[in-house]
Formats: sequence, C-alpha cells, structure tokens
Amino acid sequence: MNRDLLDFVDAIAREKSVDLEVVFEAVEAALASASKKLHGGEVDMRVSIDRDSGDYETFRRWHVVPNEAGLQLPDSEILLFEAQEQIADIEVDDYIEEGVDSVSIGRIGAQAAKQVILQKIRDAEREQLLTDFLSRGEKVFVGTVKRLDKGDVIVEQGRIEGRLRRSEMIPKENLRSGDRVRAYIAEVDPTLRGPQILLSRSAPGFMIELFAQEVPEIEQGLLEIKSCARDAGSRAKIAVVSHDKRVDPIGTCVGVRGSRVNAVTNELAGERVDIVLWSEDPAQFVIGALAPANVQSIVVDEERHAMDVVVDEENLAIAIGRGGQNVRLASEMTGWRINIMTAEESATKQASESDHVRKLFIDKLDVDAEVADILIAEGFASLEEVAYVPMQEMLEIPSFDEDTVNELRTRAKDALLTMELAKEEDVGDVSQDLRDLEGLTPELIVKLTAGGVHKRDDLADLAVDELVEMTEVDEAQAKALIMKAREHWFTT
Repeated sequence: MNRDLLDFVDAIAREKSVDLEVVFEAVEAALASASKKLHGGEVDMRVSIDRDSGDYETFRRWHVVPNEAGLQLPDSEILLFEAQEQIADIEVDDYIEEGVDSVSIGRIGAQAAKQVILQKIRDAEREQLLTDFLSRGEKVFVGTVKRLDKGDVIVEQGRIEGRLRRSEMIPKENLRSGDRVRAYIAEVDPTLRGPQILLSRSAPGFMIELFAQEVPEIEQGLLEIKSCARDAGSRAKIAVVSHDKRVDPIGTCVGVRGSRVNAVTNELAGERVDIVLWSEDPAQFVIGALAPANVQSIVVDEERHAMDVVVDEENLAIAIGRGGQNVRLASEMTGWRINIMTAEESATKQASESDHVRKLFIDKLDVDAEVADILIAEGFASLEEVAYVPMQEMLEIPSFDEDTVNELRTRAKDALLTMELAKEEDVGDVSQDLRDLEGLTPELIVKLTAGGVHKRDDLADLAVDELVEMTEVDEAQAKALIMKAREHWFTT
C-alpha cells in the first residue's frame, strides 16, 4: 500500500476541513499536470488513484473528434475512423487511453499539491457563491465600484463581483472607486477567470428593469413593456401596452409630474425617453414610434419587412432626427426597416416600381398596357400573385371575366415555368454530387455556379467567408455546408 500518499491526503483534508474526495481529485490533477509537463506539447493526461491502497496509474489520452472536423490539437485528439481501427464501437467524444509511467508524488512536492487543493477549494466556494446569487433570479446588479481594470469597472456586491466593460457603460460616464452602481446582468460566463457576471448600463434590458422597479403596475401585470431601443446617454424609446382598460399605459409610466420617468432618466445620466403605445398593427406601431413626427401615409412591404413612411417637409427633419437617431431607434424598437421620404419622393418611387411591374406584365403575360395597369391598380405586383391568388379575388375585378382570368393565370404559370427552366439550364454543368448535397437549395446552386463552384470539391475548398460573400448565407450555415461537402474526404 502507498501509505505515504494516503497519509498525505488525510492530513491535507484535516488541515483544510475538506472532503477526502476533493483532496484526491486535487492530487490527481497535480500528478496529471506534472506528467503533462514531462511529456511536453498539448498532451492530455489522466491520473487515477486507488482510494483504498493509494496506488495510482497514469494514462495519456486522446479525444475522439468527428472525421470532418479535422485535428485541431494533434497531441490530444484522434479522428473517429482512426479510433475505430483500435476500438470498433468507439464514438465521438469518447477517449482512447494508453498507460504511461507515473510521476512520483515526491517529484511534484507537497507544496505544489497543496496549491492545487487550495485552488480547487477556492473554485468550489466561488461556484457556490455564484449559484446562490443566480438562484435569486435578480436581473439588476447593485454594488459598489471596487476597482478599475484596464478601463473596465469591477463592481462588488458582498463576495460577488461583476465586470462592467467600458463599452457597456453610458458614454461620458465617470465611475470611481466607492461609487454605488446599478447595472443590468447581461451575461454569466462561468469559464471566465475573473468576475463571471458581465454587466451593462447601456443595454435596452436595463431600462426595462428600471421602469419595472419604478412602475408597480408592470410587476402587477397590468402593464407590459413590449420593446425598447436605446442610444445610451442620449435618447431611448420604449413601447408599452396596458392589459387593463382602466390603466393609461403612457401616463402610468410617466407618473405624477413625470416622477417615474424622471427617476429612470436620472439613473441614466439624463437619457431622454419617448414612451410609445404598442400596437398589434405594425403600421400603427411604426407611426407611434416615429413620434413626435406626424406621418402622412405609410406603405408596408411584408416581403422585405420594410415600410415607406411619407411625411411632409416640415416633419422630415423631426422624423429622421439628429444623425438619423429618431428613425434608427424607431426601427430597432419595432423591428421594421423604415424608409422616411417626402410625398414627392414617394410618388417618384411608386412610379418607378409601377413601370417595372408594368413592363414585367406586358412582356411575360403578353398583354397591353391597359390590362397591366388594371392589375397594378388592383395591387398585383408579381407573376406569382397573378398565377396563384385565389380565383375569386381576380373575378371581383370589374374589367375581367372568367375567361380573361383563366387566360391570365395560365400565362403567368407558363412564364414562371419558363423562367425556372432557364435557371436550371444555367446550372446544367453542376455535378450531380453537388446537386445532391444536403442543405443546398436551387437558389444556392445558382449563386454557387455564378461564383465558379460546379463540383462538390469546389465547395469543400472554399473558406467560410468566401461562401458567405458568394451566397449571403450566415456563417453557421456556410460552415455546415463546407463541412458537409468535405465529409467524403474522411470516409474509409
């Protein structure tokens, strides 16, 4: 029996008043770290101590990774197909281990083991403190500035610390040691070595929480803040709705003589707040969001998720705001892209769009300008609408009888089919293995062909940023497609 090791573990456990298992794990970690230094490189070592005899074994191990991922850490990773040559039923994220000579406990020294143990104890305490704090469900962190760290502010609440990054502060805000601070808990990252709670005073969520603290009706469920957009330290907009007809949402948030909104403004360095009535009707919501500007008319484009908002010359500067601030905040709060324009600009744009649609209908439906104008006047803007809008809707057009409607629908469908066939001809030289690749749509194949990608290997050779630029897909989708294209490289 390795009595010296057992005595050492028992002595440390008594001295530090910790569980024996914590000490055993710390000693294993210390031995594994010493073994790793002995072997060099990015090797991964594991040490297993027998809790009864004190004997221990050391293993070098390799993490099994997917074939298509490739080896990022060759010293500690192995591809799945190589691992399966050794163990047939092994799976991704399993480990392959190989026994190696163990390092003597004397070589690492008792002091080194103690340091690892103390660190483990500190980590355990820190984890418990964080768990207890998060269990309270608080969204606002209230504490005192403890110190400055490279421009960031470390805020202390008891034994818990939060980091308020410079980028998350209100511009021109100057915080000093000892200042009392309130901030929004934006993120909790247990992997960070320093404060694991990341704070923000510029996030929209912070303003929402401040209003929730100042307006009891929000906590009672009578009012709800639907959305918020902020230009921190300057201006903000919030959208509120009442779930009780007896409660005025805007007046309630403002408070008597502005007491409630002023309390929020004072906390946020004088940030001006526009309180807007939320509406289920997107157009009405956008009109309210652009206050104090008066809107003449609004055109909603569902497909582009955009709105053209027409205002008169007097309201143009107000609607846009200084540096585009008003329209930008309104867009962020509503989630719609907003284009502000005058009546003249709107008329010019509509005329241009009508000319484009008129030409499309004349060319593809083989009709005269009069029929094309009737379709435009009735709200038709594409061949798909002419082909697939319910028959009854088109029959309600006074100028069209049933034969005319049937003929127009047939011509529209034929035109769409012709256009689709032309697309297929454009990608005729694309290899079948690329066409069959999971996740590739006909539209993506057309874009790939235009970029010179005709084979599966062409796609596999692309970098993620190249594919994003070529197809306008997001990075995650681009990476997934490239990995899928590379799969055949790793099959045995």
